[in-house]
Amino acid sequence: MTAAAPPVPPGACAPTAAPAATALTLTPVSKVLKLCLHALLLGLLALAAGRAVADSAPRAGWVVAACVLFAAVYAAGVRAPAVHGSPRAGAVWLAGLGASWAGLLLISPDGLWIAFPLYFLELHLLRLRWGVAAVAVTACAAIGGFLAHSSAATPGAFLGPLLGGAVAVATVLGYQALYRESERRRELIEELITTRADLAAAERGAGILAERERLAREIHDTLAQGLSSIQLLLRAAERALPEGAPALPHIAQAREAAQDNLAEARRFVRALTPPDLEHGSLAAALERLCAGMPGPRVRFSLSGRPRVLPTPYEVALLRIAQSALANVVRHARAGRAEITLTFMDASVTLDIVDDGHGFDPSSAASGSGDGGFGLPAMRSRAETLGGLFTVESAPGQGTAVAVTLPLPLEHLEHTDPVEAP
Repeated sequence: MTAAAPPVPPGACAPTAAPAATALTLTPVSKVLKLCLHALLLGLLALAAGRAVADSAPRAGWVVAACVLFAAVYAAGVRAPAVHGSPRAGAVWLAGLGASWAGLLLISPDGLWIAFPLYFLELHLLRLRWGVAAVAVTACAAIGGFLAHSSAATPGAFLGPLLGGAVAVATVLGYQALYRESERRRELIEELITTRADLAAAERGAGILAERERLAREIHDTLAQGLSSIQLLLRAAERALPEGAPALPHIAQAREAAQDNLAEARRFVRALTPPDLEHGSLAAALERLCAGMPGPRVRFSLSGRPRVLPTPYEVALLRIAQSALANVVRHARAGRAEITLTFMDASVTLDIVDDGHGFDPSSAASGSGDGGFGLPAMRSRAETLGGLFTVESAPGQGTAVAVTLPLPLEHLEHTDPVEAP
């Protein structure tokens, strides 16, 4: 009988070790268990009253009155919000139930069966240590009531209430452990869902940036380069024609159209520039990168006369610098690092040097395994633009990464120097 009793008190929510005042949402299972507890209590009261009337006991009227009183106190507590919102109110309600049950136990031996649902109420409405103590007192009262109505003391008189109390404690503790585990799993699932959403957003942002870079590179390598070549061919044709040739005005008009479209293509490329390059030059972006880098001290220096670079060049140099510094932070264990951007007449060079523990470059030639930000990715960016990528390092001697990109001829002819940041 004790094993079948549901471990959820009336009006209580999910079981916890704290008082039942904790406001938690009732699940369908806990609602069913609560209804089962109501039915168990009312059934036991009906059994005690029915047996007293059926056996024509001398105190049958008192037994029925005691059962009605107990049911009234129980129903009042179930419907009272204060019982479920205040540990003190819950304790007062339990005291009232105990007093009415003690009266029933004095006049009827059948009253001891009410002890079983009382175990669960006490364990849920009181803190664990007080609940266990109340269960022990209730078991002792049940044993005393049985002995008062029976002339012979049997082992069952002691074992029944004690085993019932032990089963109730074990059932409630097990249910509470399952509930806590369920809550931990729910929190873990919510955390995983949030993490997955953040990861998806990060991947989407990375994909957008990669697509912007790809489009900028494609526009530069196809449309912009094609228009620049057309302009050079038209200039050569203009020089080859004699002065006053009828085709000269048309060639001049074609050159002007090609120049306008080349400028528009370059505007498209700049519009697709990474966010780090949107608000300044490459040198300014590298300086901000060094200032915001965690871990080792990173210094930026600029050499030569700065000039505006083609967007694919700026993007490649910025990404290489970001990748190299990421490797410094994650792997080099360096105390300081330095980035140097050098502008020369026909090329631009980026050097990243750190004082970390270094490594064997030949062992990393096949890839770094860090998701595309390793040495092969940096080398690929440089070689795509016809540049030279070199790595100098040895265990215990730090690392030096150098990238040299030759500037295209048409860019040298149509760019002006810019001020250093």
